[in-house]
Amino acid sequence: MGEADIVVIGGGSGGSAAAGRLSEDGSTKVALLEAGGRNTGLKTRMPGMLPFQGPDTNWAFETEPQAGLRGRRGYQPRGKGLGGSSAINAMLYIRGHPSDYDQWRDLGCTGWGWEDVVPWFKRAEHNTRGADAWHGDAGPLWVSDQHHANPGSHAFVAAAQAVQVPLNPDFNGARQEGAGLYQVTQRGGERWTASRAYLPDRDNLAIHCGATVERLLLEGNQVCGVAYRQDGEARQIRAKRVVLAAGAFQTPQLLMLAGIGPAGQLRVLGIEVRIDRPAVGADLQDHADYIAAFETRGAPFLGRSPLGTLRSLGAMLQWLATRRGGMTSPFAEAGAFLRTDPDDPRPDIQLHFVVALVEDHGRTRLKAHGYSCHACVLRPESRGSVTLASADIRDAPRIDPAFLTAPGDIVRLRRGVRAMYRILDAPPLAAYAPRELYPVDRDDDAALDAAIRARADTIYHPVGTARMGSDGDAVVDPRLRVRGIEGLYLADASVMPRLIGGNTNAPTMMIGERCAAFVAEDRA
Repeated sequence: MGEADIVVIGGGSGGSAAAGRLSEDGSTKVALLEAGGRNTGLKTRMPGMLPFQGPDTNWAFETEPQAGLRGRRGYQPRGKGLGGSSAINAMLYIRGHPSDYDQWRDLGCTGWGWEDVVPWFKRAEHNTRGADAWHGDAGPLWVSDQHHANPGSHAFVAAAQAVQVPLNPDFNGARQEGAGLYQVTQRGGERWTASRAYLPDRDNLAIHCGATVERLLLEGNQVCGVAYRQDGEARQIRAKRVVLAAGAFQTPQLLMLAGIGPAGQLRVLGIEVRIDRPAVGADLQDHADYIAAFETRGAPFLGRSPLGTLRSLGAMLQWLATRRGGMTSPFAEAGAFLRTDPDDPRPDIQLHFVVALVEDHGRTRLKAHGYSCHACVLRPESRGSVTLASADIRDAPRIDPAFLTAPGDIVRLRRGVRAMYRILDAPPLAAYAPRELYPVDRDDDAALDAAIRARADTIYHPVGTARMGSDGDAVVDPRLRVRGIEGLYLADASVMPRLIGGNTNAPTMMIGERCAAFVAEDRA
């Protein structure tokens, strides 16, 4: 049995930020428990290895059958190992729309409005463009422009401008709407994960990899440590403060296994109920995403062919020698934020333009060159859940995003898909003579809805399963303290009361930063 001042469970985006900031005080002994490995090899450092992740880096969950997706099971990749999903994602740095955080504040999350959170984004950021009113340049998280964007990505941006979508060189600046190239979390051509940003070697920071947390140790209403298994051996570590940052799926799983959750569900599995909290595992929100795919005659788009293989090998050699070239690509190089409703003051649809064909989340390799474009509804009304499959932590939780079950979501996504096709039909992309792999009558509502329900799935942004708030049903208060348990905090996307309008990695690190500050203040 070991001891620490603070234990952090999970070395992902929020957990790395929390552990790193807390360990900056050399007098504070911090222990970080991570179920996966260290993620220091080429597979995570080389950005272009994104499609080649496996069970050592990806939990690869599946959903329950989705009524809104014609009964299909969806795929839910989640990062495993230090860095969490920042070690396997597309590295896109997006904060969301300022109004997203003002909505959090208005829902009872005092201190989480845009003016409250933007200093924390800037504190975390090391933007290679330099500091300004919107960005920081002294933080640990490197944010860079792409140095090798595919000509097809530039064609997408030009196509968007051709249909009157404005150019936007900074989606995190004065406005979000428009089309442009994404900035990425890279440093010197390498993927810059949350763990690389926040977890330097420190004598007071003990990082335990391969450590599967089995349960929280509680004495009455006080957390007193963590029980985990490492190298086949049952172990414990004592601490008066624990930060749980296992992600939107595994954080509610661990809370429920500790008896904090919906009482009826817990009793069915023989789990003693400590706190009846129905919001644990509820309010799951995710971006439902539709993909259009187009085959082309080869260059400049990526693909599987003898020439494509040679180009990839050459790009790998170039990256090994210079850290530049095609293997720095996030693949989703360009995108857009669109308002499909003129009365909406903010974008409601996000596009990701990918310089390769994507089928089944990249798990099915098509022997063709081409490009894909994703469209997702930024603020879905559908609400899903995470529940326990058993009382054993080794059994994956049941994940039900309830995609497209709210009627408004399919209406918005249909509008977004049509707006996407207007861009894809414009001359800068039409010049590549693309052949659509899954053509659909875009003017027929029923046909388009059927295509969406047949092909849509996640774009990997689950949140909300242990929401923050000031009301009696909230799981954590605005200082990220679990209500009813002293010394227990949450620091991941599970606390978001509403899904933000964009990618969730940067906001999750911001949450980790803030959690560290709250814990440090409470200790003081």
